[in-house]
Amino acid sequence: MARITRYSKFEGELDQLDSSELMQMIQEALLGQGMNDPYDPDPNARPSMDDLFDAILEALAERGMIPEEQLLEAMQAEDIRETGLGQQIQQLMDRLQQDGFIRKEFEDGEGGGAGEPGDAKFQLTDKSIDFLGYKSLRDLMGGLGRSSAGAHDTREYASGVEMTGELKAYEFGDTMNLDTTATLGNVMGKGFENLEESDLVIRQAEYNSSAATVVLLDCSHSMILYGEDRFTPAKQVALALAHLIRTQYPGDTVKFVLFHDSAEEVPVSKLAQAQIGPYHTNTAGGLRLAQQLLKRENKDMKQIVMITDGKPSALTLPDGRIYKNAYGLDPYVLGATLREVASCRRSGIQVNTFMLARDPELVGFVRRVSEMTRGKAYFTTPQNIGQYVLMDFVTNKTKLVN
Repeated sequence: MARITRYSKFEGELDQLDSSELMQMIQEALLGQGMNDPYDPDPNARPSMDDLFDAILEALAERGMIPEEQLLEAMQAEDIRETGLGQQIQQLMDRLQQDGFIRKEFEDGEGGGAGEPGDAKFQLTDKSIDFLGYKSLRDLMGGLGRSSAGAHDTREYASGVEMTGELKAYEFGDTMNLDTTATLGNVMGKGFENLEESDLVIRQAEYNSSAATVVLLDCSHSMILYGEDRFTPAKQVALALAHLIRTQYPGDTVKFVLFHDSAEEVPVSKLAQAQIGPYHTNTAGGLRLAQQLLKRENKDMKQIVMITDGKPSALTLPDGRIYKNAYGLDPYVLGATLREVASCRRSGIQVNTFMLARDPELVGFVRRVSEMTRGKAYFTTPQNIGQYVLMDFVTNKTKLVN
């Protein structure tokens, strides 16, 4: 049985629970698949206020934060929302709205007041996405110990930005990052009135490259089948990467593409509540769209981070129809996918693949992709994929620019 910690300071005082603490408690529920049927997923499914109520109730119960008598009353009630506990949970939901973490919405043609659950849906706000990204990043990086999370270091130097490089004599055109000690040493003996340009010593600064990244997220059927949810950890990694880039690498860009039967770009604001479906894996379509997005970027480095668990099994035909074959590596699908990989190589785009499966056919396919684009392949699990992705982004990407 899982160990339960009782937070006695909250017993009977749930109205004092801070919204950020509550968001942290229900993070997995917010990012997860909710009520989506794994055998018949609906990619357009959106969580309802009822789902939010249930997520808060479950989180409070798991942490022992509900007094026993209050929990017993709720379990015996015909409608839990009419009990004292239900009203407190409703107050917590209202507070999430007031504090800007969620935005309540109704479907077209529906009415209802602010307190009616009904079929009302909710959206996560930018504030909520930022919070979840920060929390995911902190959790993932915490398992790695201290790591550098500054700009991307390269072996190229420029006399600007941070003064962390070697000393050199000043040359015309250099930024005047003057090293006072070395310069004074050159002129002390002959006097400042005899200062010459050759006496000036500057400290080089490490050249900080900029990067454009497209994260390709597989949301085909297999990502939630076989008793394992692989899509939620993938979304957590994507949110953490977005937060890392926004806060530590402001010169970089990151975009997100979901691929399944086809592929589409999704803004980070919609990523957290993205769902699985439809069913197949159109890797070629995802790579094609990622290239289109990267062509618009004027960056030193361009890369695709592909997170998947399956072999290519679908292809968009010239007339827009989707060709599908879920059995083995279809030569027609594989050929079209590898042509997109070759196109990435010609455009100088590296493809780094994070594979959540180890089937022999997949291993061979991923190795071929990596060899063609001089990228990297990682065979990971949902539990450690975040550490692989983030450490690869922080420490290895610099090797592309020399």
